[in-house]
Amino acid sequence: MAKNRVLVGVAWPYSNGQQHIGHIAGAYLPPDVFSRFNRMRGNDVLMVSGSDTHGTPITVLAQQEGIEPKEVVERYHPLFIDAYVKLGLTFDLFTHTDTQVHWDVTQEMFLVHREKGYIYADTQEQLYDPVAGQFLPDRYVVGICPYCSSREARGDQCDNCGKLYNATELRKPRSTISGSTELEVRATEHFFLALDKLNADLLAWLKDGKEEYWRPQVYRFTLSELERGELRGRPITRDIDWGVNVPVEGWEDKRIYVWYDAVIGYLSAVVEHALLSGDPDGWQTWWKTGAGQGSRVYNFIGKDNIVFHAIIWPAMLLGRDGFCLPYDVPANEYLNMKGRKFSKSRGISISINDLMERYQPDAWRYALTAMAPETSDVDFTWDDFIERVNNELVANWGNLVNRVTGFAYRACDGMVPEPGELEPVDATLLAEVRKGFMEIGTLYEGVHLKAALEACRRLSQKVNQYLNAREPWQVIKSDRQQAHTIIYTALQAVDWLKIMWAPILPFSSQMLHEDLDTRAGCLADSTLKQYRMPVASTSSCATTMPVRAVNGPQPICRPANRCAGRGSCLQNWMPTRSWPGRRSRVFAVPVQTKRAGPTVNGPIRSRVGYGAAVEIHWL
Repeated sequence: MAKNRVLVGVAWPYSNGQQHIGHIAGAYLPPDVFSRFNRMRGNDVLMVSGSDTHGTPITVLAQQEGIEPKEVVERYHPLFIDAYVKLGLTFDLFTHTDTQVHWDVTQEMFLVHREKGYIYADTQEQLYDPVAGQFLPDRYVVGICPYCSSREARGDQCDNCGKLYNATELRKPRSTISGSTELEVRATEHFFLALDKLNADLLAWLKDGKEEYWRPQVYRFTLSELERGELRGRPITRDIDWGVNVPVEGWEDKRIYVWYDAVIGYLSAVVEHALLSGDPDGWQTWWKTGAGQGSRVYNFIGKDNIVFHAIIWPAMLLGRDGFCLPYDVPANEYLNMKGRKFSKSRGISISINDLMERYQPDAWRYALTAMAPETSDVDFTWDDFIERVNNELVANWGNLVNRVTGFAYRACDGMVPEPGELEPVDATLLAEVRKGFMEIGTLYEGVHLKAALEACRRLSQKVNQYLNAREPWQVIKSDRQQAHTIIYTALQAVDWLKIMWAPILPFSSQMLHEDLDTRAGCLADSTLKQYRMPVASTSSCATTMPVRAVNGPQPICRPANRCAGRGSCLQNWMPTRSWPGRRSRVFAVPVQTKRAGPTVNGPIRSRVGYGAAVEIHWL
């Protein structure tokens, strides 16, 4: 497989509350699994995102609490960082949208679009709350969706059906500020993005092979929207005082609105990363088309963001010329609870910060991947979580590892034994596990992460079945050499399987990596090319696992049980060991009151992912 540049853009979370497991399952864990695989495959990977600081959910909360929006961001942005580090998400840069870099890139994009005729000024009718004395952009108003009749529709988009509309199209609109339903419609001037001018180009881009690998629901939704040819100009400014300034004289009392500025974060984050890396022009390697430049751009999002990432963001890039368009938009459906969508603002939430204080991250990485809503909504239950951890992860993979390493440690003097001649059953097992590199690698590469997990689990079960049939604990009583060959074969299979499991289970895979070799470094620094494949033969023992130490085994998977009196509390799964690893950067950047160029005041080191060192830079 050829080496590629892979730019992984992760959805930008509103910093108005702690993230819940719906967010993690839908948009934050999948890109990490995908990025980890691509790094091991040998690709150049850049995974970026940051806190969306300009969304109306933030200003609504600030208004409710009587504080400044900046204070809301400063409260929740560090909590995102904390949860991501503990969950092992390997961002190369996690920033936010209130940096000078982001402002500069956003304003420059705005001016280019305006110069090219893709942005124009026009008058629009918007809802106005006389009681509050202000216009009601987006989440300042709720009502009944004009398309699906959902009674919890926002002022700009319905979370239920994903449709975009103007707030004036809502039925029975209500102000979230005053609660008033006696709203007025008033005219106000705004800048608009001329999506209608880009409809044909977007349709041609979509039909150029996307159906072959996009998720069916994402492709069908986007195709339906574009084939109707009804895209129209969408307002990209608002009558608010929080957000990126409009770089046009006379527009000082308005701001560029969040749905235009947030997606630009995928570009501005790469620009910021290049600046912090000492290569100011390095961003072009990832974003610009041309000889030797450009990357495959993946945008990991939830289904409520499909229209922004499959239509609006590509349209904005087409309006710039010479920029890479998204290669894939692997949007997930919703992880619900009791049939209702998780929601920070509506109080339907299981906080990932709380979970990471109590449970081992690999348990959640496994469970949320296993129940991933890749093609349809999935309902989360605690019983399902316990079932998956106990009866799948622990009983299958955890049991296999503990059986094999434990027996090798006890019966082989703590060493990987020298094998004798492989019998057909041994060679067959190794051939089947070796084949899994291609099968599972193809699934990871196609962002079929749930299927990759299931394939890993099936192979693990095959090795369990091999052990049950070969019974080395019985064979060793009469034929020690044959027992050594059996356990060697099982260890080789486990050694390979840990690599296949690593993108999903990085913490326990690293522990196993060290248990199998006291000289082992960080598994994240390895590539698949470094793992030599054995020649499974019945006439020789031409396998590749060297004779090396097997450390005293530690249980890498522990059962998950309900704690007494705590219906949603499980036993702590957090590993106690620390280890060196791949250097990754997570930049925790406080909101700036005065915007200036980035200045690095020195790193604060922490741990992330496999144990990779993190540099947290304060700008």
